[in-house]
Amino acid sequence: MRRLSLLVMLGLAATPAVARNYEFLAAPQTDLNRVYRVDRLTGEMSACQYGPKEGTFGVTVCFGPGDGAVRQEPSEFGLITSRHEREAGVFRVDYRTGAMSICYVFEDKVVCTPSERGPGTK
Repeated sequence: MRRLSLLVMLGLAATPAVARNYEFLAAPQTDLNRVYRVDRLTGEMSACQYGPKEGTFGVTVCFGPGDGAVRQEPSEFGLITSRHEREAGVFRVDYRTGAMSICYVFEDKVVCTPSERGPGTK
């Protein structure tokens, strides 16, 4: 039995790690049930939230990419929130270049401000 356990553990250790394609993050606004998604390679953004619908448990309402939220040059993107409890948007960050933009839902799309690297980055 001990030998079997050892073989199982070695087998699990040899299993290749699967890369995550997306990162998810809830908006910091405390009365909003919105979750943002970024494609970690392309930076493409989307968001979903709960929506009530009569006669059902509700529906998932999703917002696709709009201005600035579409595919970017391939890099390593992630999401960060501010600690502002009334902020409905999130920061999309490029971990390779240090560039950041603010993304939020506007009308029926996720939009992002132009990316800025800020002072002190090359």
